Order: sequence, then structure tokens, then C-alpha cells
Amino acid sequence: MSLLFNAYPLARAALFSMDAEAAHELTLSMLHKAHACKATRKLMSAGARAGKPVRLMGLTLPNPVGLAAGLDKNGAHIDALGALGFGFVEVGTVTPRPQPGNPKPRLFRLPKADALINRLGFNNQGLETFLANVQRSQWRTQGGILGLNIGKNADTPIERATDDYLIGLEGVYPHADYVTVNISSPNTKNLRALQDHDELSNLLAALQEKRKALQDQHGRHVPIAVKIAPDLTQAQIDAIAEVLVRHEIDGVIATNTTLSRDAVQGLPHADEAGGLSGPPVHTLSLAVIERLRAQLGPDYPIVGVGGIASGRQAREKIAAGANAVQVYTGLIYRGPALVTECVQALCSI
Repeated sequence: MSLLFNAYPLARAALFSMDAEAAHELTLSMLHKAHACKATRKLMSAGARAGKPVRLMGLTLPNPVGLAAGLDKNGAHIDALGALGFGFVEVGTVTPRPQPGNPKPRLFRLPKADALINRLGFNNQGLETFLANVQRSQWRTQGGILGLNIGKNADTPIERATDDYLIGLEGVYPHADYVTVNISSPNTKNLRALQDHDELSNLLAALQEKRKALQDQHGRHVPIAVKIAPDLTQAQIDAIAEVLVRHEIDGVIATNTTLSRDAVQGLPHADEAGGLSGPPVHTLSLAVIERLRAQLGPDYPIVGVGGIASGRQAREKIAAGANAVQVYTGLIYRGPALVTECVQALCSI
């Protein structure tokens, strides 16, 4: 276990000398192989023992630190990622049909800010392959909590977006502990328009109707969460909160990446198009979480994500009103040690 922690700084130096997307794929492959030879198994058991269980959307998480969607878009590495000590793992975003995403290069490091910019564009192998991968994983059978994140295909007109989300919900429903509806990626044209009051209300009404039918069909209630952007006004956040409650959506994930570049002005790659993630998003995310908590009351489930690179920042997310947190970019810069640090930081709350 200590070898994996201690080796990451050396591995990062090598990985950061590579193209960012190639390094991403290599890291997942290496982690998968390490898990296959049981090199990560102790991390998982240690994380579970150290964690403080929490309730979220009717689910019991072994600890409140999760993996955010986007790292494993095809659900091909669930067991290996879960073995890093996460209390829950979210994979995707998956679209009904396979799609290549945006042209490369489309992933950029900003090391001086411990940040990333991506314009990947929901690149994934489609729902059929995604579900096959999910069904092969053993994470849920071993007690892990799994979130499946759904989106729309880039070539689906925005006025037909609901069709894609309904296909996604029906496909993932039997295999998910919860489902996340991603309407906040900045890298699919017009997707964020679905956060507007009327569009969101129509989408959630359709998803809720479909969920009721699926619940009867499968004999189980699967929670639905909505993932929103950090680039929202207070009025927009208030409108989203109202719609979430009215349509009995189980939770909200705040937030996705930002289009703002205020915190990284002048850094190499700062002008690249796409969503910015990492510590520059932390303050923006906190503001959204605080406003959501004020509007939604003390009991509504909120997952805080965006810019967590330390245990202190995980605690700040909880203090702002989140019930649990997710990490992604921080894992790229800090490695598995970040998961343990965050779990330990939240144990005393």
C-alpha cells in the first residue's frame, strides 16, 4: 500500500512529460493491471475501515469521498478505481450511441494552478459497451456504491435531448445505485441550456415519469441526481432548486467545470476552449453549494465537487452545505494519497 502512495510522485513526473490524454489512458491501464494483481486491494479495505459512513439519497456510503464522473467514461475500471478507498464511484458520462468527442488535442494541464482544461465532449463507446463493462465489475456486489452518469449525443438536437436521457435512464437503471443527469458539461453545444427553468422542468418531468415505470418494472427505487455548472447566477440557482424539489429529484451534484478563466489568467493553455477544473473552481463551487443549501433546506442531498486538492478543501465543501464530496483533477495531481487525506479529514466532522 505504501509503495503505491510513495511511487505516485515519481510516476507523475513521467506521466506529465506525456500528452495529457495519452497519460490519462496509460494511468487507467496501469491501475487496472495493478488491481488485477491485487496491488490495490489493501487500499480499499483500509479506506473502508477508516471512513465514517454517511447517508445520501437513501444510500449508505462507507465514507463521504467519491470519484467524480469523467475519469472513467466507459465504466471499464470501476473495481480498480474503487480500490483506492472511495466511498462511492461515479462513471460516465455515457451517451446512447458511441461518439468520438471533440478533435484532439482536447485535454490540457495547467500545473501552476494544479488545474486542467478539457473539451473532450463526452467521448465514449456508447451505452451498450458501457453496460457490459458495468456488469463485469464486482464493485457493487462487494458493497460499493456506484453512480452512472448519463448525457446526450452531440448530434442529437437540443430539442430532442430528453429522448437521449430517457434512453440512458432506462439502460442504466437496473445497474446503478444512483443515476446522475449531466446537463452542465460546457463541451456539448447548447447542453447547458437544459439548466434553464422551463427546459429543466420538462426534462425532469419526463425522467420522473420514466423512473416511476422503471421502479415498477424492477421493483427498486434508484435515486436521480442532477449535475449543475458553477457558472450560474443566484437567480438561476434558485430556479434550479425549485424545479428539483417540485419534481422530487433526489439530489444535486455541484459543480461541473467552469468557463471562467479569472483564476488562471496568463498561464500557458489558459486560453484553450473547454471546462476548467481543479482548485480554481473551488470557490465558485462553494458559492453554488451555499446558495443551494439556503434554498433547499437542511436535509436535501448535495454532493460537493470542484477543486478539491486537500483534506481542508473537502472539509470546506461540507461546511458550505455538502453531504459528501467527489474528486477528479486533484487525483491527477496528488494521486491516491488525496483520497485517504480527504477521508481522514471528514472523519472528525
